[in-house]
Amino acid sequence: MALPKLQTPEYKLLLPSTQEEIKYRPFLVKEQKILMIAQESGDENQLADAMGKLVFNCTFGALNVNESPMFDIEYVFLQLRSKSAGAKVKINVTCPDDEETQVEVEIDLEEVGVQHSVEHSQEITITEDVKLNLRYPMLKDIKGINGDFGEFEIGILMIHECIESVIYGEEIIHRVDMTMDEISEFIDSFNTEQIENVMKFFQTMPKLRHIIDVTNPKTKKKGEVLLEGLESFLV
Repeated sequence: MALPKLQTPEYKLLLPSTQEEIKYRPFLVKEQKILMIAQESGDENQLADAMGKLVFNCTFGALNVNESPMFDIEYVFLQLRSKSAGAKVKINVTCPDDEETQVEVEIDLEEVGVQHSVEHSQEITITEDVKLNLRYPMLKDIKGINGDFGEFEIGILMIHECIESVIYGEEIIHRVDMTMDEISEFIDSFNTEQIENVMKFFQTMPKLRHIIDVTNPKTKKKGEVLLEGLESFLV
């Protein structure tokens, strides 16, 4: 006698970037195994691949993981985790008043969302005549970046990958018309103020954000802790 085929529930969510509604399902044991193997390997590229495959499979192929913003991927992954292993997670955070006392807090993943900053813009002014249009980082962009890179180096790499076009006066130069060497030379010509303005794009771009209230058990002082990015919510 054949074993029964189990029915997997389906849910719906809205993608933060487009507000498009897509269906998704919880991840299965076979998919969780792949994710756990990738996590245990310590290989960030393997982990990125595993997360991408999981999100693709669990959204029934509706989400193109190689062409979607990372904040979409992270949001969907968090929803998958919520429906697959439970919405409540416990993590340790540092109390803001003394910046050393650790407290355990419980977070409801279903309350975590992608927040947009009013200061954010995809068009960055370099000079009076030159402007830069950037797209959001994607899963394919972070592959090859590991712990050996510093924060500044990662920022430069992300700028290199995310340039979509350069506006020079009345002319628009599209990515397809640029060579890799030309992009590198262009970025290298930025002064300190200009590179800082471009870096603000990544600092203020949409991302998973959640604020929690904490009370320091030693000082009894209350404070708020800001959690950002997928890694903040994974145990």
